[in-house]
Amino acid sequence: MQNLTILGSTGSIGTSTLDVVARHPDKYQVIALTAHRQVDLLFRQCVQFKPCFAVLLDELEVAPLRLRLRDAGLKTEVLCGAAALEAVCTLPEVDTVMAAIVGAAGLRPTLAAARAGKKILLANKETLVMAGNVFMDTVQLNGATLLPIDSEHNAIFQALPRGYDGNLKGAGVRRILLTASGGPFRNTPTAELQQVTPEQACAHPNWVMGRKISVDSASMMNKGLEVIEAHWLFNAAADDIQVVIHPQSVIHSLVEYVDGSVIAQLGNPDMRTPIAYGLAYPERIESGVAALDLFKIATLEFSAPDFERFPCLALAYQALRVAGTAPAVLNAANEIAVAAFLDKQIFFLAIARVIESVLNELPVTQVTCLEDVLHADKLARRAASKQVQLLTL
Repeated sequence: MQNLTILGSTGSIGTSTLDVVARHPDKYQVIALTAHRQVDLLFRQCVQFKPCFAVLLDELEVAPLRLRLRDAGLKTEVLCGAAALEAVCTLPEVDTVMAAIVGAAGLRPTLAAARAGKKILLANKETLVMAGNVFMDTVQLNGATLLPIDSEHNAIFQALPRGYDGNLKGAGVRRILLTASGGPFRNTPTAELQQVTPEQACAHPNWVMGRKISVDSASMMNKGLEVIEAHWLFNAAADDIQVVIHPQSVIHSLVEYVDGSVIAQLGNPDMRTPIAYGLAYPERIESGVAALDLFKIATLEFSAPDFERFPCLALAYQALRVAGTAPAVLNAANEIAVAAFLDKQIFFLAIARVIESVLNELPVTQVTCLEDVLHADKLARRAASKQVQLLTL
């Protein structure tokens, strides 16, 4: 029986995780659930899974949730705040932490899980993008287990040799091929991108995701962040990671070997597959995902990314090559710019302009500890907010 803490249980990854868990009540027990705003959904999850703890970030919601849980006859203890997120990741009875909080807010609790030596199912991109070296060192020093849950990185993990030790050449790997759907604007004329709305940007053709990550997919910043993630997860240089546009999202990623072999992981675009793989690793369990019908798919397409259409992807490669605090600055500026776009303060194409301006403005420094990352994050958010004010519609 694995005991789980699920960070971000009301998001798309969290709900998919609970769907898989519900199929295997003999294998998994939920110890803690956490949420940001969706209190009603968190309450329903508590009723179904009866966790020991529920964590909210909004203090005003704590008392009403406690009352509802008590009236439902549940003994779930309601906690509040960032410190509580870290606490439920380090409980002695917790074996596995699903890190699915979107954005920089997921960094500290995920690091806490690593320091506690937990099995970490990593769905939070920002942990590696912002503090890759700090996090990977913490995982290694404390004997934590790290399994990637992003569909692309999970696919690469499956396609690499079992027991891969971070040596691409030693494993006979030529390069990693990271697939991308191209998002909703893959074929949109560039001239029309200036006027796209948040609703259009959030209408992903293949995946059901939250608003922030949907916009990142539309700009291909999501793929840029995944390139940086792949660098840290698999010890791969920027030149060893090739992004491939694959609109069907059936091949989740590939690994090319020096002998000419290319090993791919395929499946329907459903996050329950990598989640189930991470939960049960090294075994496999039923996930609820429908079998892949190759005859129905019939055709698989591939193309190279257009860096002029998707400047955010180029900026991510740039930040990876510069290293130091550059990826943290990239991430922070993107979060501010995306939030401004979703609030209809700036145009879609202005997202990349904000990020580029901030990257050019701020000096890059080495990352030796978490404080270096958080300082860079703070400076970048401040600089990005100023850029947004200059571009406000």
